[in-house]
Amino acid sequence: MESQIIESKHSCGAWLTDLGQPVASRLLSWEQQQADALLADVFGYHAVQLGWPDLQALRSNRMPHRWMAQAEFEAACPAADPCQNSWPDVCLDSRAWPWPADSLDLVVLPHTLERSADPHACLREVERVLIPEGQVLITGLNPWSWWGLRQSRGQGVPSSHDQLQASLIAYRRLRDWLRLLGFEVQVSRFGGWTPALGSERWMQRLDWMNAVGERWWPILGGVYLLMATKRVPGGRLINGRRWRTVRSPAAATAPIARSDTFIGRQAAPKDIVEPR
Repeated sequence: MESQIIESKHSCGAWLTDLGQPVASRLLSWEQQQADALLADVFGYHAVQLGWPDLQALRSNRMPHRWMAQAEFEAACPAADPCQNSWPDVCLDSRAWPWPADSLDLVVLPHTLERSADPHACLREVERVLIPEGQVLITGLNPWSWWGLRQSRGQGVPSSHDQLQASLIAYRRLRDWLRLLGFEVQVSRFGGWTPALGSERWMQRLDWMNAVGERWWPILGGVYLLMATKRVPGGRLINGRRWRTVRSPAAATAPIARSDTFIGRQAAPKDIVEPR
C-alpha cells in the first residue's frame, strides 16, 4: 500500500491532517487504485484533474492532453517539482473554468466539491465543459462514517492550513445533484470502514472491519466514489461501430469507451450514439 505522510500543515495534503496519517495513507492508496482501474480505458483527447495533486488520477489514462489543475482553495505545494506529474499545469477558480463549452472528455474531482465555496457552481461548470457522453469521476468523504465524523470535528477549530472550511456532501445528495444536471451515474463505490485512529498498528488490527463493512453496511464507508456520464437529450441509435462518437472543438471526433452499465439497454454490438 502506498504511503503518503503529511509532513507539515503546509503540505499538499494538509487538509487531511484532522484524519491522521494512517487514514490519509489509506485514503490516497484506495483512490489511486480505483482511478487507475476506472480511467485506464476512458478514451478521448482532453482530461483534467482539479484538486489534490498527491493523487495522480490520470496517470494510467492515455489521452494526449491531460492537465493537473490547482483550485483557489489549495495553497501551492512548496516542494512541488515541475518535472513531476503533481506540478499544476493551470490555476483556476472551481466556480469558473477557463475551458469553452463541450471541450473536455474527462474531469476528475478528488474531494474538490467538499472544499469548494460553491459546489453547485463547480458541478455546473463541469457539465458545461464536458462534451456529450463525457465522463466525470468524483470522490468525497462520507459524512455518515467514522472518517467523516472525525473530519467534521476537526473543522470546528479554525485551521491555518485550510482557510476554506470543508462541507462534506452526502452520497445520495450528490447523486441527486448529478441527476438534475443530466448525468447518469454508472459506478458507485465505497471504501474505509475502520475508525479514524492515529496509530497504524491499531488500524491494521481493525482491518477486519473493512470486509464486514463492505458486506453489511457499504454505504457507511469512509470515502465514496462516483463515476457519471453526461447525457444529452435527443440522442438516437444508428447502425455503426461500437464506439460512441462525439464532437470536440479542439480536435477531431473522439471515441469514448462504453460503460458496463450501458449493456443493460440491450444496444446492438455495432450501434453508436450520435446527438441530433
